[in-house]
Amino acid sequence: MPLPSIESRIAAELSAKPEQVKAAVALLDEGATVPFIARYRKEATGGLDDTQLRTLEERLSYLRELEERRAAIIASIDEQKKLTPELRASIEAADTKQRLEDLYLPYKPKRRTKAQIAREAGLDVLAEALLADHSLVPETEAAKYLKPAFKTAAGDDNPGVADVKAALEGARTILIEQFAEDAELLNNLRTHLQDNGIVVSAVAEGKEEPAAKFRDYFAYSETLKTVPSHRALALFRGRKEELLKVSLKLPEDMQPPPATGQAPFNACELKISARFNIADRKKPADAWLLQTVRWTWQVKLAWQLEAELLTALRERSEEEAIRVFAHNLHDLLLAAPAGPRATMGLDPGLRTGVKVAIVDHTGKLLETATVYPHVPRNEWDRTIAHLALLAKKHNVDLISIGNGTASRETDKLAGDLIKLHPDLKLTKIVVSEAGASVYSASALAAKEFPDLDVSLRGAVSIARRLQDPLAELVKIDPKSIGVGQYQHDVSQTKLAKSLDAVVEDCVNAVGVDVNTASAALLARISGLSSTLAENIVRYRDEHGVFANRAGLKKVPRLGDKTYEQAAGFLRVMNGDNPLDRSAVHPEAYPVVERIIADLKKPVKEVLGDGSTLKKVDPAKFTDEKFGLPTVKDILKELEKPGRDPRPEFKTATFKEGVEELKDLQQGMILEGVVTNVTAFGAFVDIGVHQDGLVHISMMSNKFVKDPREVVKAGDVVKVKVLEVDQQRKRIALTMRLDESAQRVRDNASGDFRRDRDSRPPQRQQQQPRREESVGAGAMADAFARALKRP
Repeated sequence: MPLPSIESRIAAELSAKPEQVKAAVALLDEGATVPFIARYRKEATGGLDDTQLRTLEERLSYLRELEERRAAIIASIDEQKKLTPELRASIEAADTKQRLEDLYLPYKPKRRTKAQIAREAGLDVLAEALLADHSLVPETEAAKYLKPAFKTAAGDDNPGVADVKAALEGARTILIEQFAEDAELLNNLRTHLQDNGIVVSAVAEGKEEPAAKFRDYFAYSETLKTVPSHRALALFRGRKEELLKVSLKLPEDMQPPPATGQAPFNACELKISARFNIADRKKPADAWLLQTVRWTWQVKLAWQLEAELLTALRERSEEEAIRVFAHNLHDLLLAAPAGPRATMGLDPGLRTGVKVAIVDHTGKLLETATVYPHVPRNEWDRTIAHLALLAKKHNVDLISIGNGTASRETDKLAGDLIKLHPDLKLTKIVVSEAGASVYSASALAAKEFPDLDVSLRGAVSIARRLQDPLAELVKIDPKSIGVGQYQHDVSQTKLAKSLDAVVEDCVNAVGVDVNTASAALLARISGLSSTLAENIVRYRDEHGVFANRAGLKKVPRLGDKTYEQAAGFLRVMNGDNPLDRSAVHPEAYPVVERIIADLKKPVKEVLGDGSTLKKVDPAKFTDEKFGLPTVKDILKELEKPGRDPRPEFKTATFKEGVEELKDLQQGMILEGVVTNVTAFGAFVDIGVHQDGLVHISMMSNKFVKDPREVVKAGDVVKVKVLEVDQQRKRIALTMRLDESAQRVRDNASGDFRRDRDSRPPQRQQQQPRREESVGAGAMADAFARALKRP
């Protein structure tokens, strides 16, 4: 039977009502953005949130493509006059693109195959006869179909059938093609391989040395359905670099071959023979047909399904890697801002010096400098004096230190500055400088600071990302922020789409001040393009700050539809309408006016007055346009106008004297910052230029299915040093602080998996692919072995 409507299918997947999905689809088709629909059209969608809407948007695209393909396939088969009612029904019931293609395979126009040439010579009759009647003697029957070379009706040359051997080979190619294009058989074989297939890898011959970083895969096997994303992507990278050979095998293929005779049929060959009622019944055609079955599997289907299923594994792995990257990016973008405070940014360096940038509370650059406190110049005291003068001159509150090369040395420098000049009341914080160098060399940075050296632009970025991580990080390509794994190995189109959606959701969740936001930040607001963002900034520069949201309508090319999409996410902090600094959409101002009139208080007194607003009955102010969800949202926003969903700002304090791997000792308890969360654990910066791994089994005394249940990027956590491998630069940490090291060993000995890409990122900014390195092996494996030692 035909499938339900697209809306009904999506509704079932989302556990929503078809009416909700239909409303959301209509809004998306009208050009509404996900953030706008999620926040300001709750009545229409029944309160679908941004996550559900993103899933809906993705599935809508897939299912519409599916329907287009279905229509094209039906039209193609119908044109061939081969569309039977049964075939049409099967096509209309196909619920995936793969199923559609399986059904279409026998009818798909293809190049002239050996099977087609055999059919032209009349060998299809021989093939059908031998398959239908196993009592026929193949050689005897084949002798009836000998034929000299000839030209077909289409004008093609056909070699004819020279002898019995050629006749039987032609008949076999016809049956192999017939078997390999059977949709039901393909589905059964694919399912069996998905459930039972084993991914096997081995080092390419003679590549042992260059493939050293993949040594954990030199003799590796794991069931297809259990290979995790990060492991699969490591395998595929090794194969792409021609260092590994990767294949898919059946369990019986892993057994040694028999000493004598032919190996028995494997499970897939048995399925082929059962599908076409072929077996050894001691009839004349049985042996020939059974050999045809074996050739169908070994010559045609085995490699075809292997390629298909390994491709599917790669796609699933890419999706998981993209999902993890997106989650980490979301957490990083919504990290707590230090707020509008004058900040000194320090971009650490040794020989090239420490780059210094001072920005005011709005992020405006005030002054830059380069100092040389470290080797080889060692101008420690002079640098402190210089930094003290700069801090005093510009009333600096915060010192933001990049976490790259010489980070700990520069952190110590800032510590001495604070000790020697307590009157300055400075606070130092080490921040991730991932992507700072990318921003420095970008066209955006060049436009903002055309006369500033590239190296100093990085210090500006480091200062600003402490004030407001979101506002600064949106200027950087999300892929360069460094919170993903194997990001260069996944579909760049899918990755960019996913990360752009995350940035859009984060920016709109926080909202931006239209009078201070950069064009890069404004461009991420619902409904605004890069051109419109530039127009807003240009209009602001020419006419002064916006006094209210309505002033945005004067910006060139910003029409009513765009204003509707964007206005609620843009803030006017000190304008002539107090509501403009809230997330209340201008279209809902009449509702606020009714609430204010009912309370008999001026709007300025009502804003922030939680005790008064909590007494308001939202149902009293609903109408045909604004339902209960919207009115409730309005009241919440009036209680805390312009509230920031990001957490309170706090910092980690690195332990004094612990600056390098050699300073770490087993059992040491440290404070650190989570830099990256993966499927198998979290990496934590503890201030030694090398992130440590808290394996998922070490995150809690309770079972943890997803590390993000416990931590997210940017969290400040306490960890205990479990093991240190200085040679391989590996640090194993635990968050189970109440256990002794020996007890942790006893309990964890079986928990570490072969997480081969688990090498933590190097603490150096100049390694753009640092988070992806397979490195010298699997950290988790190494420590699994270490934990098992007595």
